[in-house]
Amino acid sequence: MWTQGAVKEDALISVTTPHSGYHFDGTRDRFFEGWYWKVSLGEAGDSFAFIYSIEDPKGNTQTGGVGAQVMGPGDSYLLQYSKNVGTFWADQHGLALGARFRAPDGRALQTAPQSILPQDAFDRMVDQGYQASQTWHQGSLVADEAGARGDLKSTVPSAKWAFSVTPTDGWGPRAGKQQATAGWLAALPVFEPHWQILMARGTASGWVQWGDRQYEFTDAPAYAEKNWGAGFPKKWFWVVATGFEGEPDASLTAVGARRGLLQLPGVEEDVGMVGIHWRGQFIEMVPWNGDVQWEVEPWGRWRVYAKNSQYEALVEAGCSSPGTPLRAPTADRGLDVFCRDSFSGEVRLRVWRRDSVGVRSAAPLFDLRTNAGAVEVGGGPWWSTWQAQAEMKEPLKSIVGLPVDVEGLAAALPQALRPPGL
Repeated sequence: MWTQGAVKEDALISVTTPHSGYHFDGTRDRFFEGWYWKVSLGEAGDSFAFIYSIEDPKGNTQTGGVGAQVMGPGDSYLLQYSKNVGTFWADQHGLALGARFRAPDGRALQTAPQSILPQDAFDRMVDQGYQASQTWHQGSLVADEAGARGDLKSTVPSAKWAFSVTPTDGWGPRAGKQQATAGWLAALPVFEPHWQILMARGTASGWVQWGDRQYEFTDAPAYAEKNWGAGFPKKWFWVVATGFEGEPDASLTAVGARRGLLQLPGVEEDVGMVGIHWRGQFIEMVPWNGDVQWEVEPWGRWRVYAKNSQYEALVEAGCSSPGTPLRAPTADRGLDVFCRDSFSGEVRLRVWRRDSVGVRSAAPLFDLRTNAGAVEVGGGPWWSTWQAQAEMKEPLKSIVGLPVDVEGLAAALPQALRPPGL
C-alpha cells in the first residue's frame, strides 16, 4: 500500500520552482489556471496524464467551470466537469490544489476545504474529486461531461488513484536556483498565457484504477507543468520525454507557441524553447540566449533545432498513433476540444557542444532515444506544416535576461502582500 510520506524539506525546497502557487488575484472575469502531471509506465503508450483546470473563478461567466481530465494508456480518456467553481481550491503560494465534486452521501459539495487532506480522511470525505501537491496525488472521478464543450466522450467510466511523487529536477540546475520558465517577466502581465515547468523529472510510486484494470508502479518517471492566463496559445506544439533508453537521468521539454503580448488584441509572437536536464546539468535554449527553429506537421512529425553559445540540440519525434483529442482552456469558449496528444512518440534527442567560435563538436555529447515520449499539437489552424523561428520582440528580449530576482523580492514581503503565484 502506498501512503502519504514525508519528503525532506531541504530536498523539496531545492526543486521548488517559481510560480508554484495559484495566480488568481480576484480581479479578472476571464482567467484560467491549469496543471498537468504525467506518469510514464515505461512502455510506448502506457502512461497517465492528470490535467486539472479552473476557469473564471469568480463564477460570473458562462465559461466558468472546473475540469479534471485523465489521459490513460492506449489514448484512453476520462473527464469529470462541474460548472460549480466553488468546488475548487488552490494555495496561492505553494503547489497544492484540489476539487471536491461529491461527498460519499451523494450530495454535491458547494464549497471545498482549502487544504490537502490526509489520505484516509480524503477517502472518507470525498466520493468524487481529487487533491494534488508536489509530493502526493489522490483522486476518484467518474465520467461526467455535462456542461463541457466539445463532442468528446470519456472512454472509461471511472478512475481512482493514489501515488507519491519525489521531485528530482525542477527547472534549473540540480544544485542551483530554480528558474521561471519564461524568465522573470513571467511575474508581470506581459505574456498570454504564462507557462511554468514545475518538475522536469521526478519519480512516482503508487497505483491507478483505470476502469476495470489496476496499474501499479514504483519509481516511474514523472513530469509536471502549469499554465495560466486568459486562454491557451493560438497555436502550439509540445514534446516531453523522460526515461530515455540507457539514460534515466535525463529529461526533455521542447515547445513552440504563438502567444499574445500585453493582453493586446492581435499582438502576437512565435516563441519556442528546448530545455534539457542531464545528469544534474541544465541546458536551456530560449529566444533571449540563442536560436530556436521548428518544423511541425499537423500530426505525426516534430523537428526542433536550437542552439545557444555552448550547445546545439536537435529534437526529432514521430508518432504513428492517431493520438487522442483533449480539452484545453480557450480564450472565448472556455474549456473546449482544442489539442491532440499521444504517449507513443518516438523521440530522439541529440546535443553537441559548441566551442568559443561557435563550431559544434563532430560527435554529439549524447544521443538519446525513447518510444514513450509525449507529443502534442494544439490550437490552429493546422492546414499545413508549421515552419517558424522564435522571434522575441524588443525590448522584451533584452530585458528578460536581466538578473532580476522577483522571487527573492516577493519572499521578503509579508505573506499577505506577496503576489499570488509566487
